[in-house]
Amino acid sequence: MTAAEGDAITAFNPLRPRLTRVAYRMLGSVAEAEDIVQEAFLRWLDADRSAVREPAAFLHRVVTRLCLDQLKSARRRHETYIGPWLPEPIVVAPEEEVDDVTLPLMLALERLSPLERAVFVLHDVFGVGFEEIAATIGRKPAACRQLASRARANVRSARPRYALPPEHGMQIASAFFTASRSGNIQELQALLAEDATVYTDGGGKAVAPRKPIIGRDKVTRLFVALAPIFTAHMSRMLHYGLINGLPGFVSIEEDGWLQTTALQIEGEGITAIYVTRNPEKLAHLEQNALH
Repeated sequence: MTAAEGDAITAFNPLRPRLTRVAYRMLGSVAEAEDIVQEAFLRWLDADRSAVREPAAFLHRVVTRLCLDQLKSARRRHETYIGPWLPEPIVVAPEEEVDDVTLPLMLALERLSPLERAVFVLHDVFGVGFEEIAATIGRKPAACRQLASRARANVRSARPRYALPPEHGMQIASAFFTASRSGNIQELQALLAEDATVYTDGGGKAVAPRKPIIGRDKVTRLFVALAPIFTAHMSRMLHYGLINGLPGFVSIEEDGWLQTTALQIEGEGITAIYVTRNPEKLAHLEQNALH
């Protein structure tokens, strides 16, 4: 390694976590975000770094442009995806600090154009100024403000209405795990909102419903039907935590598959249950989860 390469690594490494978070919020994929950041690092090594006054701004531009290219192909993949598509789950302990980009908001971002998504993520999530964003995406600052305004209007309903205390969320997650595995109708009905919906992402690789299950009664019937399987082969609870900002848990199910379950809670009722079973989306969790 040359001295110049060492200096490049020293400058890049402190920025890597933030760049990875930007790429993940843009793409919803841990693996793709890491690949994007690694490609940005290679471009950083090849760049004329003596001409770069602000490495952070330079690298934000590189990562954002790479993500915009990736989003075009990602949209095509989502159109042919088998069953509901959910972003790869990021799991943190309840006491860790998280931003307000929860799983419902990440799904809402999927409805935006790539440019709207880029501007929203950079400005509203990471606080990047419109002047810098304009230089990044090749638009005028005024146009970037309009993109941000449209994005906010489209995702407004997906923003958290109020902050749910993490400890309260964990209590509901624990109660839901117990009720759903036992098939206790009364407890399930008490936990679920009337319009509760289950979204299960198996990606065609794991057994999972290929359409959302909508309504308290249908969701209850689903878990009552699964109860005999859970009784014979009880789920192995690994740990509770925040999954993309929502209370939930990581478990190993009766078929031996790793699974994450995230709960969207409004008031005292669970309005949505997001279950990820696609092994490709859980690969980054598997090594730690199974040891």
